[in-house]
Amino acid sequence: FFFLYSSSIQYGGFIHLHGAMPTVSHHSSASRLMPCSQSTGHGPGSSSAGHAKLLSLSNRTRAAGRRPSLPPNRPHFERFEHRGEGRDAIERGALLFSEVVGARRLREGVGCGASSSETAAAPSSLRLELPYGDRTITLETGEVGRQASGAIIATDGETVLYTTACSDNDFASDGSFAPLQINYTERFSAAGKTSGSFFKRDSRQKENEVLVSRLVDRPLRPMIAAGWPHSVQVLQWVLSYDFEHSPEPLAITAAGAALALSDVPMKKAVAGVRVGRVDGQFVVNPTVAQMESSTLDLIMAGTRDAVLMIEGFCDFLTEDEMLKAIRLGQEAIAQQCAAIEVWAADLGKEKRTEDLKSPPEGLDEIITQQIGAEIEDAYRTISLKKVRGEAVAIIKEKVKESLILADGETQETHPGKYDATTVSMALKRVESRIMRNLVLREGYRADGRGIRDVRPIWSRASMLPRTHGSALFTRGETQAIAVTTLGCKESAQRVDSMGSEQDEERRFYLQYFFPPSSVGETGRVGAPGRREIGHGNLAERALVPIVPSERAFPYTIRVESTITESNGSSSMASVCGGCLSMMDAGVPIDRMVAGVAMGLILEPDGSFVVLTDILGSEDALGDMDFKVAGDDNGVTAFQMDIKVEGITLEIMER
Repeated sequence: FFFLYSSSIQYGGFIHLHGAMPTVSHHSSASRLMPCSQSTGHGPGSSSAGHAKLLSLSNRTRAAGRRPSLPPNRPHFERFEHRGEGRDAIERGALLFSEVVGARRLREGVGCGASSSETAAAPSSLRLELPYGDRTITLETGEVGRQASGAIIATDGETVLYTTACSDNDFASDGSFAPLQINYTERFSAAGKTSGSFFKRDSRQKENEVLVSRLVDRPLRPMIAAGWPHSVQVLQWVLSYDFEHSPEPLAITAAGAALALSDVPMKKAVAGVRVGRVDGQFVVNPTVAQMESSTLDLIMAGTRDAVLMIEGFCDFLTEDEMLKAIRLGQEAIAQQCAAIEVWAADLGKEKRTEDLKSPPEGLDEIITQQIGAEIEDAYRTISLKKVRGEAVAIIKEKVKESLILADGETQETHPGKYDATTVSMALKRVESRIMRNLVLREGYRADGRGIRDVRPIWSRASMLPRTHGSALFTRGETQAIAVTTLGCKESAQRVDSMGSEQDEERRFYLQYFFPPSSVGETGRVGAPGRREIGHGNLAERALVPIVPSERAFPYTIRVESTITESNGSSSMASVCGGCLSMMDAGVPIDRMVAGVAMGLILEPDGSFVVLTDILGSEDALGDMDFKVAGDDNGVTAFQMDIKVEGITLEIMER
């Protein structure tokens, strides 16, 4: 088989197996593949008896020490145009391959001349066309990746994305979080390019691939059914790229469709779009050429009812204009989701719901009765994050001994006790409920602020003597050291990606560092993780609109942000510190930019409270993290992540 494969590569042909016998076809549009059941009907390929005759001939030939020769009629080879020794080599290899396959099929009692009812049909695809701005995209399933739980080929113009979704039988989660992994890859070959690396192979994820993986992850995670314990992996490859239709929003829609078809229980279908602003008009899913002149780059995802995720960068867009763009994008998303849900209901697999973990009835009430008042008192009286956390941990230990099963105990013999994981999840729910009720009922926050108050801010410039520019920015218990370094053209960051131009370089970039010591812990250090890459990109894009042109300031600008303390919104602290350090380095900026994170407490009855400048606990126990950067007149960057089934535009207006 290796001989056959290498020969076919060398001489420009390929092997197509249908039934028992291969067909070799030249790589030209005039060539066609001929299944053996459709051959001329003469020669050994037309029946099982013919296979036996062919095998007997080959065995005798090998016994005589000669290579097997092809029978003169050669019914299995169509329109192969090569001549001479190379063609004979391929034909001999095909014959050897036929012997192996023919022998197997004879053992199974199946011949090449079997009727069509006994021959497996070629895989075919089922298509769904979705509205996509001023054009349509196509989702296909059923032909490629049939062993995956859900597989989609998504096409926009000549941009093609292959997506699979699979779930495992493990128990990777205790039900308190969704064990979801997204891996998005852009193949250089999709754009007719080869990697510039030494090995010439697409290997570890590049920065842009990490950013797109995060874009896909964030809207899908809250849509997986609560209590799902199994690992879920979504893999995506850009297989063709036409430099006109960007794959990022297509990746969100394809991933949502693959999960909708899979056995993973999803609450609702998810889709994504991009919104631009060209010549003063909002455009849904603009082309790459249109985005070059756009003053807005908004990628958003949602369901047919609500918004799940937004991430956008703009040139000081007003809040009203931003809301108009979100409203337009949500309308397009709703159309896609409605169509995907109907499609998945018809073609999708049965959902695996038997392993969903639900909290034991009455356990939360027992914990609240025993220690609820003490936890509430800790939130009312202790404003420092670390001290409050230690106090709450001591309170929780009081109930663990009476509620957690000891070694050798079972729930059958001790019905009032539970495993440690179940009790820990219940303690987290009780703490979250207490914190949320304080905010909803009284507008009281853990550090004593009102819902609209910003924490105290201190800043200091030129803190480092030998850097070009530096600043220390502190907001409450969140702190960042920002450093700006100026350089020549050789200091620019080179870009090597599927969609990059040759020798493309970035003259402004921000790098974000989050050491474990910033939260008083030990942990991994080294190459940046996905979170660091995402936070750094958000802060960088927030500052891009104030970077002077190369003609006005012909220097490369590199900003580093090292987080030294963290208790909420360190990426927005990087925006503030980065702007200060650029000013300290003498970068001539016309407008100053700052950033803040907003939070949300949303109840099932529709009541909600919006929080300004959220703490880490309000992020962890709340329902939304909405980061916004800009100045007092406009917005430069925004990013929203939520943990519920979406928020309405009315809430976003608030």
